[in-house]
Amino acid sequence: MREAHQANQDTGVALADPVGMEVFCNRLLSITEDMNNTLVRASFSTNIKERKDCSVALFDAAGRLVAQGTQIPLHLGSLDGAMGAILRAFPADQIRDGDVFICNDPYLADGSHLPDINIVTPVFWEGTLRFFAANIAHHSDVGGAVPGSIAGGLKSIFEEGIRIPASRIARAGEVDEDLLRLICANTRDPEERVLDLRVQMATNRRGAAAVQGLIRQMGLAAVLRSVDDVITYTRRRLLNRIGELAQGSYTFRSDLDDDGMGGDPVPIQVTLTVSRDRLHFDFEGSGKQARGAMNLPFNALRACVYYAVKALLDPDLAPNAGLFDPISVSAPVGTITNPEHPAAVGARSITAQKVAGAIFGAFRGLLPAEKTMASSNDCCPAIVFSGRWRERAGHFVYLETLGGGAGARYDSDGMDAVHVHMTNTSNLPVEALENEYPLLMDEYAMIPDSGGAGRTRGGMGIAKQIRAVGPGIVFSARSDSHTVGVAAGVDGGADGRRARLVRNFGTPAEEELFSKTANITLAPGESVRIETPGAGGYGPAAERTRSRIERDLADGKISPEAARATYGYEALATPR
Repeated sequence: MREAHQANQDTGVALADPVGMEVFCNRLLSITEDMNNTLVRASFSTNIKERKDCSVALFDAAGRLVAQGTQIPLHLGSLDGAMGAILRAFPADQIRDGDVFICNDPYLADGSHLPDINIVTPVFWEGTLRFFAANIAHHSDVGGAVPGSIAGGLKSIFEEGIRIPASRIARAGEVDEDLLRLICANTRDPEERVLDLRVQMATNRRGAAAVQGLIRQMGLAAVLRSVDDVITYTRRRLLNRIGELAQGSYTFRSDLDDDGMGGDPVPIQVTLTVSRDRLHFDFEGSGKQARGAMNLPFNALRACVYYAVKALLDPDLAPNAGLFDPISVSAPVGTITNPEHPAAVGARSITAQKVAGAIFGAFRGLLPAEKTMASSNDCCPAIVFSGRWRERAGHFVYLETLGGGAGARYDSDGMDAVHVHMTNTSNLPVEALENEYPLLMDEYAMIPDSGGAGRTRGGMGIAKQIRAVGPGIVFSARSDSHTVGVAAGVDGGADGRRARLVRNFGTPAEEELFSKTANITLAPGESVRIETPGAGGYGPAAERTRSRIERDLADGKISPEAARATYGYEALATPR
C-alpha cells in the first residue's frame, strides 16, 4: 500500500486505491489461470495435457503485456514477440472480430523455437479492438530432421520443422482449414497437432469472453484506467527496488559444454550495470553463434532477464509491460545470445538456463548473503522417444524435459528434482508413459550424493531409465553439464554432480552417450538412462549440523561413504 502511494507521488499519475488495484490484478490472474486450466484439460498430447508445457497471457490493443499466467517464464519471450510481429503484419484497422492469428518462427515472428506455437485472438468491445487473448503450447513435433524437431546437432532453422510467420488462421470466426491442414501435414502426428491447435483457439475464445465479462461488470473506462494503473505501479515498484541497489557493474560467467556439436566449451557471460533508475544487462563476452541448435534468440534472452530480475528483486511483482521499461538488454549480433538467421535454435532452453544462472551469479555481488543462492542445475535436459503408434496409424513423439537440483540457500537446502529458472513443466507420470507408448520405465529416482555438500546442501538430480518394448523406437536427447558446465557452490560450498547419458546401463553393452545425441534406433529391450545435474552447496561442509547429516542419511540423500568423506561424519556406537 505504501508503494502504491509512493508511485502516485513520484509519477504524478492518479493510481487506483491499493486494495482495488490488488483486486483487479487478481481478477486478471484468475482469467489467465482459467485459460491455462482449459488448455491443459482439453488438449490431446501428453506434452500439454500431462506436462503442462504451455502458457497464456493478455495484451491490450497496443500490444502491451497486461498479464501473464503463472506458467513458464521462457514463454514470455515468444508471447511478447508474437504480439509485436502480429501487429506489424496486421495493423489494428485490418483486424476484425473473429480473427485468429498463428506464428512460431524466431526470425519471422520473434518466437524462441519452432515447437512453441502461438495463437493470438483479438478481443472486441462494442465494435472496437480493446485487448488480445494469447496462448502458447509446445507441440511435441513440428516436423524437421528428427522426431521432436529438436537436436543439438542441427545446423539451421530449416532442419527444425515448419516455419510459421505471423498469419491469420481464422477470419470472422471461420478457420482457414487449408492453412491448418498445411501446417499439420508437415508434422509426424497431424491428427494430434490439429486437435491441439483447435484447443488453443478455443482457449482464447474462453479468455476473450472472460475479458468481455470484466468490462461488462466494471465498465470499459474503469478497466482501461485500471490496466494503466497496474502497469504504472509495476514500473514504479521495480524502480524502487533498483533504487535500493548499489550502483556499479557486476560480471559473471558460466559455461556450456559445447555448441551442440562437440568441441570447446562456450562461455555465457553477463555484465549487470546498475544505475539510479535502470538495470542494463550486456552479454558481451558470450561465445560466438553456435554451429548447432544451442542459439538463444534475442526475445528469449529478454525473457531470461525479466524472469531473473523479478525472481531476485521482487517475486510478487506483477508480470506486465511495466516490468520492461527500467530494464535494457544488449548482446552482440552473431553470438549465441543473439544469433543471425538461419542459425538453429531448437535447444535454446539449455542456453536460457545458463543465462538465467549467470544473471543470478552477477547479482551475488549486489544482494546480501541471505538473499543469494548457489547455482542450480541450470540445464533443462530433454529426452525424445519416437515410433509407430500401437493402436492407430502414424508415429508418436514422446518428449520430456527433466528437472534437477536447485541451489542451496543461506539457511536452507536446495530443492531436489525440480525445474528451475526458465522452465516449469510437470513430469509425465510413469502410468501415463507406459499406457500411451511402447516404453517401460526401469527406474525413476533421485540420485544420492548428487547435491553439492555445504552448510546447506544442494538439491539432488534425477535418474530416469526407459526401455524400448516395441521395435523401431528412435531416441534423441539434448543435455549439458556433462563435461565442463557445473552447478557451482557458493561461499565454500561444493559443486553439484554433473549429468550423464548412458545406453544399456548396467549391462555388458553399456555405453556412455554424447549429451546431444540424436536419431539412435533402439532394439526391443534396449534402454537409455539420463542422470541430470545436482546443484551447488552453500557454505563449508564442516559447518553442516549433525542432525541434518543424519536426516540425509535416513532419507537416502547421501551415502554413508559420502557422509564420512565429505562431512567427517561417523555414526555413534549403538548403546548396549
